[in-house]
Amino acid sequence: MNVLITADHAGMTLRNEVKKLLDEMDITYEDAGCSCETSVDYPDYALPAAERVANGEFDRGIFICGTGIGMSITANKVKGIRCALVSDVYSAKLTRQHNDSNVLAMGERVIGPGLAREIAKVWLETAFDGGRHTNRLDKVAAYENS
Repeated sequence: MNVLITADHAGMTLRNEVKKLLDEMDITYEDAGCSCETSVDYPDYALPAAERVANGEFDRGIFICGTGIGMSITANKVKGIRCALVSDVYSAKLTRQHNDSNVLAMGERVIGPGLAREIAKVWLETAFDGGRHTNRLDKVAAYENS
């Protein structure tokens, strides 16, 4: 698995925790986030990162900002992205099983590093169930392509 991780200024600490987890899990990743403490605009990081996931350069993405909301809204503007804003482990599992999410968004001001690691680990380890869920995703993709 190849993961693209990004963050704005408000998600840098959590991003670094998730990078440690990726190292522990021996998952290949690229960090495309900011490296400054001054305020930056999340779309400047979310859009190019989402495009790289959508075009198949990366299998999945993990996007982090203050609440995760800006990153998730922005990522979901990119065709082919199914970004889920997650702040609990159960949702992390279900968004992979039922929605085949390819981008995980989290908020540093919403969850702590321990929970973020648990969420990311479950999200990375959970497979898409397929079956009845495939038909639902096909309907979303058909709308997106219309």
